[in-house]
Amino acid sequence: SLKEREIQRQNAHHLIHPMRFVLPVGPNSRPRWMLQLGLWLYDRIGGFQTLPKSNALDLTDTQYRGVLKTEFANGFVYSDCWVDDARYVVLNAVDAARRGAEICTRTRCIGARREGNRWRVELDTGEDENLEVRARAIVNAAGPWVSSVLTNVLGTNTSTSVKLVRGSHIVLPRLYDGDHAHILQADDSRVVFVMPFEGVFSLIGTTDVEVDAEEDGRIEPPHIDEAESVYLCDTVNQYFEKQISPKDVVWSFSGVRPLYDDGSGDPSQITRDYVLEVDAPKGEAPLVSVFGGKVTTARKLAETVLSRLQPNFVNMRDPWTEEAVLPGGEMDDFAYFADELVDDYPEFEEDWLRGVARRHGTHARALIGTSRKPTDLGWNFGGGLYAAEVDWMMSHEWAQEPEDILWRRTKCGLVIDAQGAASLRDYMSRSRSG
Repeated sequence: SLKEREIQRQNAHHLIHPMRFVLPVGPNSRPRWMLQLGLWLYDRIGGFQTLPKSNALDLTDTQYRGVLKTEFANGFVYSDCWVDDARYVVLNAVDAARRGAEICTRTRCIGARREGNRWRVELDTGEDENLEVRARAIVNAAGPWVSSVLTNVLGTNTSTSVKLVRGSHIVLPRLYDGDHAHILQADDSRVVFVMPFEGVFSLIGTTDVEVDAEEDGRIEPPHIDEAESVYLCDTVNQYFEKQISPKDVVWSFSGVRPLYDDGSGDPSQITRDYVLEVDAPKGEAPLVSVFGGKVTTARKLAETVLSRLQPNFVNMRDPWTEEAVLPGGEMDDFAYFADELVDDYPEFEEDWLRGVARRHGTHARALIGTSRKPTDLGWNFGGGLYAAEVDWMMSHEWAQEPEDILWRRTKCGLVIDAQGAASLRDYMSRSRSG
């Protein structure tokens, strides 16, 4: 993971940013010597690291004073990275499309069967008739639905399985100044992160709650429950001077992690590594199923999957993604790029320009085009969202509904009002029909 973090930083400067994490030490924390040893190892494994090393902290220093309770006077600080995971997914799809892939969003695989060295696959695209395609291989990367796809779509059985674990986050008005995050040990020995989010908010997470799929493989749309929200608030309140409660939450979101079932009874102790299962009878089309995995190792996982398929694709290139820059990442230094963008467009708000730079990288200039002032960007929906960016996301990033833009490709939904959201819905509806 540490090696991959360095690679991905170089390939997506606009999406992945260094962040310092403050780890306070208190009466109920893990022993100081254990934390120090862990951080010493963390700094030294994984080969060459460009991020600053960890060090001990005096939390009564001016930079940190007033945030944590007085009993937390000492701690450590270490380096990691923050990634805009939603945009990371979108831009991987954009990159695949520009290399020749056909991206089919809102499309469900409802059936597949082998016919010799080919798969015949039936797809539900939401249109009147289903689409049928033939494929030389299938990669079952369905995440939480990987087992359901094997059983209900492909008609195969497997002894490998995933445990479904819900992770929930809450977002509140910003709890402290500074660009650093905090990592807090909860009463159950899990850790909870508090980090800056979208400028004026704080993001707190995450939880580990095991969930069950229905017999047909369906999973209820995940959402945070009251106990999770209380758990996160209580953990923060043990450390922070400023006390919070669930009524302070302005937004929450949850996801289901498909963790490889390694037999662990504690959801927080289940491995975050991945396991690949290859079904490739001689002379028949292969199937690779992915169990587990996480964002940091996604690139390496993808290369490994392709290596398992290489015997069936004799003309496959050698691995190349280690030096492949994601769309918009064609820069050496994000801070320098963002500063240049601000200098080149003096009539635009600096915060808006930096936000567009984070979302689109070097493509920000193509998005802005010949615009020289905000009114040139078209309708202003509020919350820093203009028609020009909406058009870009509809044309280049498969956005179809307001939620695609407000919550998936941006987080403008946190600050846009009801009137702006209604205007966006009308605008997108007219654009689709036009």
